[in-house]
Amino acid sequence: MYTFERNTKVLCIVLMLIGVIALLYGFISADKNTYSDKDIKKIVKELYKQNSSEQGGEGKYKHKEMHHVNDKKHNKEDSSDYHYASLFQKIEKRFNCHLDYDQKKNAHSLDDVIYVTKHYFHTIKQRPWSSLFVSNLFFLMISLAGLVWLAVQYISQSGWSASLLRIPQAVSSFLPYGGVIMIFIIITGALHWHHTYHWMDEALTSEYVFQDTVETDHPKYTNDKSDDVVLNKKFDSIIAGKTAYLNIPFFIIRSIIYVLGWCFIAFLLKKYSINEDLEGGLKWHNKMFTLSAIFIVFAAITTSTGAWDWIMSIDTHWFSTLFGWYSFASFFVAACAVIAIITIHLKYKGYLNNINENHMHDFGRYLLAFSIFWTYLWFAQYMLIWYSNIPEEVTYYVIRFDHYQILIIIALILNFVNPMLLIQDRDAKRLKGQVLFVAILIFIGHYIDVFVMIMPGTVGTHWHMGFVEIGVFLGYIGFFTYVVLSNLSKISLQPKNHPMLIESKHHHI
Repeated sequence: MYTFERNTKVLCIVLMLIGVIALLYGFISADKNTYSDKDIKKIVKELYKQNSSEQGGEGKYKHKEMHHVNDKKHNKEDSSDYHYASLFQKIEKRFNCHLDYDQKKNAHSLDDVIYVTKHYFHTIKQRPWSSLFVSNLFFLMISLAGLVWLAVQYISQSGWSASLLRIPQAVSSFLPYGGVIMIFIIITGALHWHHTYHWMDEALTSEYVFQDTVETDHPKYTNDKSDDVVLNKKFDSIIAGKTAYLNIPFFIIRSIIYVLGWCFIAFLLKKYSINEDLEGGLKWHNKMFTLSAIFIVFAAITTSTGAWDWIMSIDTHWFSTLFGWYSFASFFVAACAVIAIITIHLKYKGYLNNINENHMHDFGRYLLAFSIFWTYLWFAQYMLIWYSNIPEEVTYYVIRFDHYQILIIIALILNFVNPMLLIQDRDAKRLKGQVLFVAILIFIGHYIDVFVMIMPGTVGTHWHMGFVEIGVFLGYIGFFTYVVLSNLSKISLQPKNHPMLIESKHHHI
């Protein structure tokens, strides 16, 4: 039996406290440094009038006919090459903020200026929610991918992994915790506590707005034309065209089905495994084989639809038929890394005596193979979108390559170059220290990959990798580790009556 040591528990609790403090700090900071939309609109209009009187006219620079080659080369902002330059300078000074240059350059009316300013403060409010969302989704999907890994071992009748099946089983025990928090984030989004899913805003899917509510804090929208309505300027025909699938009730129902289905399968596989320990024979093993086969079909569907719902719908205009596979490849290789890290940790603690360098070799092959698979999908998705050059598709990469380029490069180095250089050799795969190092880097690299999937659609160009993001991530590491190791300590580390246990003990490649 594994003993969950006191020092490890304390470390997990400390990390969880750091996460809670970071999240609270994010919410408190967001509350202190934001203004209401009404206040922003009022202040910007006052600054506009002041600027107009100072400039003796409209208070804006005329747009210059230029290609902005200098700006692209040197990434420097020339305060005279876009509309409303002087007004934006006053806004930044008044609010003590720095607005995005591309957004300022594309502002061609006072309404645009107000929108850009509002957007900045919306992203400040969104930051803690996005940090929570990224970390929770990352560990929830690792837990799910761990369950998929477990099911694959049963349906493929793998013998090498029989001695360590309790580890992915324990990894899947995080599903209920991450699932509940995920549903909470979705429901609070529907209640407009945050704007992770901007398609939930009724203003984007309603063609008309009641005229007498236009200037109020809560305009009333409708799709029915009548004498007392006017055209809604915020109406988005692309998002409106997707409402048959992207609507709040159906979205919540799908999410609940995903979480309940995954948790139920995880519960049954654990129950059957314990029964196999108690009774022996092939009865429970055959049941796990059948259940795993059913689950793989369910997982193949729900991991794709879940990726569309929870990640791709953040960038509502954009779509990719490859995205479900790409995102799951990221989570699956991260889960392989986590299973390897826990296995090696237990080896260093003196457990799992049956696990040897041959098992390490298999872990190394998993990490290398699926890192290459992830890179292939990453490149295939990018290359096809770049080559076709369709405006609705390339916008996804424009913001990421312009503002998240450093993170993309780091992710590619950690997730592809790292395993290619460090564990491609046979001997390197058999060294548990080497495999552990590579697995940790891959784990970090895929967190960055998920960060780049989500943050551009939620906070746009105003992203941070600061105390809030790193603190919440560390908190989830503590939370996840505590749940997994607690579950490992409750049952035997090795299945007692698995029919292929002897093959695993004598595994040799």
